[in-house]
Amino acid sequence: MSTQILERPETKDADTGPEMFHYVRKEKIAESAVMGTFVIALCGEKFPVTKTPKPGSPVCPACKEIYDAMKH
Repeated sequence: MSTQILERPETKDADTGPEMFHYVRKEKIAESAVMGTFVIALCGEKFPVTKTPKPGSPVCPACKEIYDAMKH
């Protein structure tokens, strides 16, 4: 997997706790938003894209750790 296919964190509607945004494959974002298909985040979470993160939004710690490791 290359970091070129990752764009920005996307959201998972959590049942409990604060909402966190996840890193997903860039090419799957629009498809999920329009068609309602599920995406798989770097951390393994599966969810449909329903929101766009704003600057400063909380990011899933597991996704961030994996993404940072891929950049090196």
